[in-house]
Amino acid sequence: MKRHPHNPILTRSDIPDIAPHLIDCSSVFNPGAIKFGDKYLMMVRTQSRSRETFMVMAESSDGIHFKAEDHIVDFKGIEKVREKVYHIYDARITHLEGTYYIMFAMDMDAGCQLGLGQTDNFKEFKFLGITSNEDIRNGVLFPEKINGRYMRLDRPNKARHAGGPTSGSTIWLSASDNLIDWVPVAPVIDGRFHYWDEFIGSGPPPVKTRKGWLHIYHGVATHFGSANIYQAGIMLLALNDPSKVISRGFYNILEPREIWEVAGQVPNVVFPSGIVVHELDSEGFAKPESEVYVYYGAADTCVGLAVSTISELIINCG
Repeated sequence: MKRHPHNPILTRSDIPDIAPHLIDCSSVFNPGAIKFGDKYLMMVRTQSRSRETFMVMAESSDGIHFKAEDHIVDFKGIEKVREKVYHIYDARITHLEGTYYIMFAMDMDAGCQLGLGQTDNFKEFKFLGITSNEDIRNGVLFPEKINGRYMRLDRPNKARHAGGPTSGSTIWLSASDNLIDWVPVAPVIDGRFHYWDEFIGSGPPPVKTRKGWLHIYHGVATHFGSANIYQAGIMLLALNDPSKVISRGFYNILEPREIWEVAGQVPNVVFPSGIVVHELDSEGFAKPESEVYVYYGAADTCVGLAVSTISELIINCG
């Protein structure tokens, strides 16, 4: 993937003061992204100077120059959750069955859970419920049912970075009949010890291509003495059974190199979380020649944009 020359496309200075929580915010990163009509939309993770996390919408006519809204996303109904919710963050947006679902992480006393929101217009948002019963993160919905069931990729938090947060080294496929109650189906990929993707997690929602489900994920190299390094990789999954890996790239496709990726709140991070495919065929498959915009958090501080094509990404799965 190639970085857009306008990078970083969104920084803390682009977030307006939103009293009382987001005055002179500390960072903006890890966006969910979607094309909605003729507009590009991002739901970005912002942090206040208290290190609380809030989500804010940003809009663009070209997918490059974004303007953030002057209010915090309010998921109606989330206030009914009995346990204390400390943060919601890292949205992934999927267009599914004529509406838009947002899956996001929820930090609670029992660990991280996966919450699900829904909207038809990106102005009003409903909280549909907690969709997990274990410490888990990086949930992404497939954009259609597969064999009559809803499917998602997720990453149980069953391991821990040295001196760092709980994480995981296996991406799973899970299934549901109602989008709320999920059961694990099968492991999809494991981290590769000693390489760039020792710890792993899903990035943006999978993209349907004629070759299979194209999926970008993040990997973390932990074997360096001074830092964990977050990078992006790519794989292809079988259309009718996404637990089967057709191919998986051995090399990363994006790694921290620019100063705003290397230095920041969490150094050495590129974290892909949003994707927009510009051209689909009449059956909903991404065209091989289609340009792809991948939106990512950089150093947990700002938002970057990487550009590629479907065919280039598929080639790098080999």
